[in-house]
Amino acid sequence: MQALVMLLATGATYYLGLLAAAAAAINPGRPNTPGSLPAHRRQKRDWIWNQMHIDEERNDSLPHYVGKIKSSVDPKKTEYQLRGESAGKVFRVDKNTGDVYALERLDREKISEYHLTALVVDKDSKKNLESPSSFTIKVHDVNDNWPVFTHRVFNASVPEMSGIGTSVIQVTAVDADDPTVADHASVVYQLTKGKENFDIRGSGLIVTMNKHLDRETQDKYEVVVEAKDAQGRRGESGTATVFITLRDVNDNFPIFTQNRYTFSVPEDIRVGSPLGSLFVEDPDEPQNRKTKYSFVQGEYRDTFTIDTDPSHNEGIIKPIKPLDYERIRQYSFTIEATDPTIDLRYLGSTSPKNIARVIINVTDVDEPPIFQQPFYHFQLQENQKKPLIGSVLAKDPDAAQRDIRYSIRRTSDKGQFFGITKKGGIYNDKELDREVYPWYNLTVEAKEVDLSGTPTGKESIVQVHIEVMDENDNAPEFAKPYEPKVCENAPQGKLVVQISATDKDITPRDVKFKFSLSTEDSNFTLIDNHDNTANIIVKYGYFDRERAKVHHLPVLISDNGRPSLTGTSTLHVTVCKCNEHGEFTLCEEAAAQVGISIQALVAIFLCILTFTVITLLIILRRRLRKQARAHGKSVPEIHEQLVTYDEEGGGEMDTTSYDVSVLNSARHGGAKPPRPALDARPSLYAQVQKPPRQAPGAHAPGEMAAMIGVKKDEADHDGGGPPYDTLHIYGYEGAESIAESLSSLGTDSSDSDIDYDFLNDWGPRFKMLAELYGSDPQEELVY
Repeated sequence: MQALVMLLATGATYYLGLLAAAAAAINPGRPNTPGSLPAHRRQKRDWIWNQMHIDEERNDSLPHYVGKIKSSVDPKKTEYQLRGESAGKVFRVDKNTGDVYALERLDREKISEYHLTALVVDKDSKKNLESPSSFTIKVHDVNDNWPVFTHRVFNASVPEMSGIGTSVIQVTAVDADDPTVADHASVVYQLTKGKENFDIRGSGLIVTMNKHLDRETQDKYEVVVEAKDAQGRRGESGTATVFITLRDVNDNFPIFTQNRYTFSVPEDIRVGSPLGSLFVEDPDEPQNRKTKYSFVQGEYRDTFTIDTDPSHNEGIIKPIKPLDYERIRQYSFTIEATDPTIDLRYLGSTSPKNIARVIINVTDVDEPPIFQQPFYHFQLQENQKKPLIGSVLAKDPDAAQRDIRYSIRRTSDKGQFFGITKKGGIYNDKELDREVYPWYNLTVEAKEVDLSGTPTGKESIVQVHIEVMDENDNAPEFAKPYEPKVCENAPQGKLVVQISATDKDITPRDVKFKFSLSTEDSNFTLIDNHDNTANIIVKYGYFDRERAKVHHLPVLISDNGRPSLTGTSTLHVTVCKCNEHGEFTLCEEAAAQVGISIQALVAIFLCILTFTVITLLIILRRRLRKQARAHGKSVPEIHEQLVTYDEEGGGEMDTTSYDVSVLNSARHGGAKPPRPALDARPSLYAQVQKPPRQAPGAHAPGEMAAMIGVKKDEADHDGGGPPYDTLHIYGYEGAESIAESLSSLGTDSSDSDIDYDFLNDWGPRFKMLAELYGSDPQEELVY
């Protein structure tokens, strides 16, 4: 059984005891007989609590009594123990009596209840006499906490000029006490600062109390909120600060920064260019500045316009048509600045300072001449020369009224067909052909000149369009090239081809072309269809290809112009062999019968002429080169010359590209080879020769100085040398070095300790090296 009996078991035992006591009272002293209610012999157990309570923050001395656990087992043999996380730390039990004590003051806001386990064990063996029983110790709340706000600082905003009662922000304070206990966690709010403009309601909602909150006057407010416990101790409360910002609304008119604006602009200012700016002051924020500028009573509305710059809220004045100093020198008008998006509910009165006066002074500039027309259009009959086609006129708009001179830009009249007089009269120097150019577009320049005719001012241009009028100066001709063919056995009346005509002149709608053959003695006849076409048909029939394979028919074509013109066009009709179905089987081209065309002859002639000119130029160039060479040999040209050698040689077997005797002569001390002529190419290797050795003990300059002196004397006494600077290459390093000369070219084989005669045994590929470094047999015989 459990040491701590549950409530149900305890109640049952209790009632059985009552029944037994009642029976004993009815029959006192009566023994228990069979059939009577037997006395309950079970040992009575005490009421065992499974829940205990203790108040938090008790002020009396520790430890604090909490409650008691008890078992019906003989107390002399029992011992009480506690198990749990807080056992021994926060709570302890008297092992003999079962009294439970709290070892420290408890705080319900930290831990509201503790769970423990009670044990009843034997004092000696420490074995459990009852099963472990769990129980709970609950901490009773006392009102010992005041409300605390969720934030120390709150930020809120509300539109300016808001009505009374407009919500601003909801603030919240929390009381850590038990909310299930009446009024322990109730919070009461009140404002300690800012109550003249704001108020707070019971739930912590801050609202406006002043409908005239103007952001332009004050844009930020500080409100202090206090939160108290409804039954808390006096002076114990929480506070928070609320910063309220007023949001801007469009409630202010723009006001001009000055009552009068004056600008000076040149008269040649470009249309649409800004000439000045108007500035206003609007205390609203930029997003609520929507200033609109307008003219009062429509003054000069057709001359200027005012645009609003959205980034700076300024008005920009621009001319919408050209200004003229000579016509109007000053403009004066009144402008107004308004804001159409303003909320009129917030306005107390309209500001009278939104009107300003603008004065624009136009300054004079030297303007170019102005033509009376934007362009000119003249007509001229073709094939005529006219002393006056038309006139252009330009004037000086300035007060000086200078004279104007005219000219035609040659880029617009490359053929130089036209001219212009000083007064602007245009004429043509050459006859014009409408069929070549029907229109001429000229650019005429006008320049201001002084009394002497010198240009002094600016210039201007105008376009002159000259239309060349047509006249009937071109005879009709075939509308297209024809290549008619006819069978040699064609019957009489067979249609050969239908022809039509065209005219290079402007063809009127009622044009009529007449067709006829210049001769009627052929086997063809022409029938005019009177619709500007004609048919060529076979007159007699049967053609003899042996006599003529191509027939040439001159056709006369006349127009109905004034005067009427007649042209002749020739048809080349080819006679072909045909099969029984009338299909052509064998035809000679008309062009082959006619012969080579003029264009082909011209092309052949040009080719021959080009070839002849090229041949003559080549012969002439060779003759000039020979003369130059002959002249160069007689009189040497005196100049500095840089000779570049870029040959690398062909190896040991190459004995043709280089003169090996130069090396051998240098090696054996032979005479220096002759200097090459001016036109000859210099040898690849320069002569290498040691200077004469000085006698021992003689006082002489160094070997290098002696060698340079020798070379200088050779160059001075060389009569065949050129009279200009040359480049001498020396392969001698001098004898002052311990290693002496490192050049193989300057090394004499007789002075070397190495015998290079073995190179003769290495074959023909080393023949060159053997000749350079091997010993000379004649030299050996001498010694």
